[in-house]
Amino acid sequence: MSIDNKKEQERAELHKAIWGIADSLRGAVDGWDFKAYVLGTLFYRYISENLTDYINKGEHDAGNTGFDYAQMPDEEAETARDGLVQEKGFFILPSELFCNVYQSAKDDPDGYRQHLNETLQKVFRDIEDSAKGQTSEKDFSGLFDDFDVNSNKLGATVPERCKRLYALMNGVAGMKLGSYEDNTIDAFGDAYEYLMGMYASSAGKSGGEYFTPQEVSRLLTLIGLGGRTDVNKVYDPACGSGSLLLQSAKILGDEHVRLGYYGQELNVTTYNLCRINMFLHNIGYDKFDIQQGDTLLNPKHWDDEPFDLIVTNMPYSTHWEGDDNPVLINDERFAPAGVLAPKTKADMAFVMHCLSWLSNEGTAAMVCFPGIMYRGGAEQKIRRYLVDNNFVQAVIQMPANLFFGVGISVDLMILKRSKTDTAIQFIDASDQFIKIGKDNKLTEENIQNIYHWYMGRKEEQYRSALVENSKIAEHDYNLSVNTYVEQKDTREKIDIRAVNAELEQIVARENELRAQVDAIVADLEGDADE
Repeated sequence: MSIDNKKEQERAELHKAIWGIADSLRGAVDGWDFKAYVLGTLFYRYISENLTDYINKGEHDAGNTGFDYAQMPDEEAETARDGLVQEKGFFILPSELFCNVYQSAKDDPDGYRQHLNETLQKVFRDIEDSAKGQTSEKDFSGLFDDFDVNSNKLGATVPERCKRLYALMNGVAGMKLGSYEDNTIDAFGDAYEYLMGMYASSAGKSGGEYFTPQEVSRLLTLIGLGGRTDVNKVYDPACGSGSLLLQSAKILGDEHVRLGYYGQELNVTTYNLCRINMFLHNIGYDKFDIQQGDTLLNPKHWDDEPFDLIVTNMPYSTHWEGDDNPVLINDERFAPAGVLAPKTKADMAFVMHCLSWLSNEGTAAMVCFPGIMYRGGAEQKIRRYLVDNNFVQAVIQMPANLFFGVGISVDLMILKRSKTDTAIQFIDASDQFIKIGKDNKLTEENIQNIYHWYMGRKEEQYRSALVENSKIAEHDYNLSVNTYVEQKDTREKIDIRAVNAELEQIVARENELRAQVDAIVADLEGDADE
């Protein structure tokens, strides 16, 4: 079975399981809230199994192989608490593991299950409390805030809430997740993406919170790495649920991201999901630093920059203070361009932020709204700064309809501080996709094609153009791909001579038929006269 077919099979199985949970809660939990409950339950199951496997395999200093931590008495497990918190960043008693809480609720529907809300509330509080006072506290604090076990959204009465909490656990318990390494898809990320598709439109949600498709994340990271086999630090200033940060671990291996993963996210719920996602991918609490807040106005990682690899899918045309804030024009991130991004379109502010925090040897690979490539005003002046200082390595036009809720074709912009030439590569990759349902997807072949064209840095008719910065200036610093890459004429070619010859035959035949009709009419008129 091919990798692409295996991916789709794994996706189909996961989606079927999620749909089953949704069906069991139909009419009860609002779709958008349901997303947080499903992902929270997935996380609870994961860290329970992750800790159990860690101990059972003897990776913990006090661990012993040949026994099952889930069966150990709580009192005995307590003796290993301090060591486990130091190593893993958290601790869960055996009785509070997902498998044991679920089994107890399954075996005792009229007793234990009726207090499932209280049990889960205590479990979640205990997990967060286990990290208090530790260096991991910032990574666990508030992780379960969106999983309100006593919310009226779960039901008007306690029995109703407990019934639905059990349905959630039952559905997640039945998922065949396997290990992260054995799956060709990112189960958590794919579940997030699928849930977005199920509910975001009806909930009125839009671009600021969507998940970057895994295939796009892979392509962007491959391009950002550019063949490197290790990096110091990876950074995403608008990290969402963390899919882009995690691709570097999947491609390189966590040990080759030497100093860790850094990200900032404005939305609190998505910020929590990003931290959860780090744990789900077995990234140690001491190796990631995810912060919450406005990156443009209050960046959290001044002490950590510069970064070798910056990957981001920035929010499209979001509002910011811009020149309403007189301090921003003096900010060292924005000042070099001499102008601020428009107040209603902060895209170029994110571009300047990424450039400012990029190491001399690093690469910034960004998903961009296409309008910033050609609009005038302040955005044109910022493009002029980028081009005249030779920071733009490439612009790649992607297929339309790759992202949830975004039907247009987006662009990838690649920045480097140390280029080997003074040209910008433009690539038209708008035809690189397959249709799956109503969406477009990148296959592994598509990803490798685009990566090959980028790394080859050669001109190819209808595909790629290398344009000197001086030529870009002549085009008013327009960075749209279709300005420089000739579009292939896919219309059917017509042979005018053949068409004329065919018309002559038709006209001759028409004249012949007309003569025959005239003769017949003449004969009829002659008969009538007689």
